[in-house]
Amino acid sequence: MLNLFNRPPYKIGVALSGGGARGFAHAGALMALEQSGFKPDIIAGVSAGSVVAAMYASGMHPRAILESFSGINFSKLTELRMPRGGLFSLDPFRAFLRKTISVKRLEDMPIPIVVGVTNFDTGKPEAFREGPVDAIVAASCSIPVVFRPTVIDGNHYVDGGVLHNLPAWAIRKECRTLIGINCSPLRKRKSSYTGLMETAMRSYNLVAKSNALPDLALCDMQIVFDDIADYNVFDLSEIEHLFSVGYQTALNALRKYNSSK
Repeated sequence: MLNLFNRPPYKIGVALSGGGARGFAHAGALMALEQSGFKPDIIAGVSAGSVVAAMYASGMHPRAILESFSGINFSKLTELRMPRGGLFSLDPFRAFLRKTISVKRLEDMPIPIVVGVTNFDTGKPEAFREGPVDAIVAASCSIPVVFRPTVIDGNHYVDGGVLHNLPAWAIRKECRTLIGINCSPLRKRKSSYTGLMETAMRSYNLVAKSNALPDLALCDMQIVFDDIADYNVFDLSEIEHLFSVGYQTALNALRKYNSSK
C-alpha cells in the first residue's frame, strides 16, 4: 500500500540541462509542457538551464524569456579580462540578470527552483535553493577556464555541468513525475581542433554531456534535442530557431509519453 505520508510533495518536476545558446530550446519546451497541462511545480536547472529556470520560475512566459535576449550577443554579457582564473568575467551577465529577473532571491520565486553548481574548492556538486539569483545563476554558468569562478560566501563555484549537467539528482525524491530535458546530447564530431577555445569547449562538453546520462535515467520522461547538439554554445543568432525546435520536440515527446500510459 502507498504510504501517503512519504508521497513526494511535488506532482511535476522539470530538470533542465546546460548547453549555452542551446538552452533557448528549454524555453520552447516549457511552453509546450505548459500548453499540454504539464506545468512544473518545481524546476531545477544547470548552466543555461539555470538561466531559463530562473526566468520561468520568476513568472516570465517562455516567449518573454526568448525576447529578453533579442539583439544581445556574447560580447554584451561578458568582459575580457586578464586571465586570472578565467578569460572572461560574467559581471555584465549578472547585471543583465538583475535587470531582467524581477525576483532577486531564489527562495522568493513563485515556482520553487533549485540551481545546480560545482563547488570548485570541495570538488562536490551543490544545489542552491536560497540566495541571490544573479550570483548563483552566474556560478552555475561559469565554465572553467572560459569564465572566472564565482565566489559565494567565500567558496569558489563553477558550472554545475562539470559534475552533473542535468540536475535530476537534486529534485528526484521530491517529484512524483520528473521530466528531464537535455539540450546537449553527446554526439560524435570531426574537427581539426586548432583553436584554444574550440579545444577547451570540446573537452568540457565531453565531460558534461557524458555525466548527464545517469541523471537522465532518473527521469520518468526524457526530452532530448538531438537536432541542435552541434550548435555553438556562444552563438545567440539562432535563438528563435532553437526555441521552435524545443517546442516541437517537446510536443512530440509528450504525445509519445501520453500514448504509452
